Amino acid sequence: MAITATRKAELIKEFALTPGDTGSPEVQIALLSEEIKSLTEHLKVHKKDYTSRRGLLLMVGARSKLLKFLRNRTPDRYQIVLQRLGLRR
Repeated sequence: MAITATRKAELIKEFALTPGDTGSPEVQIALLSEEIKSLTEHLKVHKKDYTSRRGLLLMVGARSKLLKFLRNRTPDRYQIVLQRLGLRR
């Protein structure tokens, strides 16, 4: 269900603005997107796992807030993140 440490490190390295950057919106959005994909696959198998479904909805809401922040602050970085992650808006 959770992403592995190596995958997390790859995502951080790929989306970081500077070396060691883990708090930028791009990195946070990428990590949340990976968790959302993983949890979506889990819920396809375990349809009655309502607790995980609630966690998924919270993650989607958090990602949405981060995307809104990025869109209002720097629209060009927002568009880049959408393209790289394959999200639709």
